Amino acid sequence: MKFEVELKFPVDDLTNVEARVEEMGGIIEVPKRQADKYYSHPSRNFAETDEALRIRRVGDQNFITYKGPKVDDSTKTRREVEVPLVSGATGAANIVAMFESLGFMPVAEVIKDRRKSEFGYEGFQVLVAMDEVLELGKFVELEITAEDDEVEAAKAALEKLAAELGLSDSERRSYLELILGNE
Repeated sequence: MKFEVELKFPVDDLTNVEARVEEMGGIIEVPKRQADKYYSHPSRNFAETDEALRIRRVGDQNFITYKGPKVDDSTKTRREVEVPLVSGATGAANIVAMFESLGFMPVAEVIKDRRKSEFGYEGFQVLVAMDEVLELGKFVELEITAEDDEVEAAKAALEKLAAELGLSDSERRSYLELILGNE
C-alpha cells in the first residue's frame, strides 16, 4: 500500500526556498492553477473520520482523489488514491453530476497556484510544491510517496530536507481544514 508522506509549512516568502531548491539541483516548473472541489459523504462525516474526497482540475486535466485518515500526530502521512478522469469541462461536469446524484455534496473549493520541483533526496523522489493559496497565503509542501515499510525513512528524509530548506513550524491541517477554520 502506498502512502503520501507530507510536511507542509506556512511561509511569508517563497524566494529563499526556491533558491535553495535550485541550489540542490531542482528545476522549478512554471506555476499551474489547481482548483480542488471537496465533497461530503452522504452517510459519514469526513471531518470526523479525517478523510477527504476531491475533484482536482489542472488546466484541461481532471482527477478524483481519495485521502484516508492521517496515520500519525506529527506529519500529514496518509493513504492517497488518485485516478485521472476524462479531460475537459465536460469530463469535470459529468463526475460532478455523478457525485451529486449519489448524494455527495460540495463542501468548499481550494484554489492555488502551484510551482513544483521533483528531485532525488536521501534515496527518495521528493516533490517540493510552492503554493500560493487563495484566502490562505503561501506554503511549501514536501512530499514523498512511500510503501508501508518506507514511511519512517521517508518522514526522516522530509524532516532533514525541511531543515536544509530553512522550514519550521509545520502545519498538519489540510488547505480545506484551514479554509473551513477546523482545528
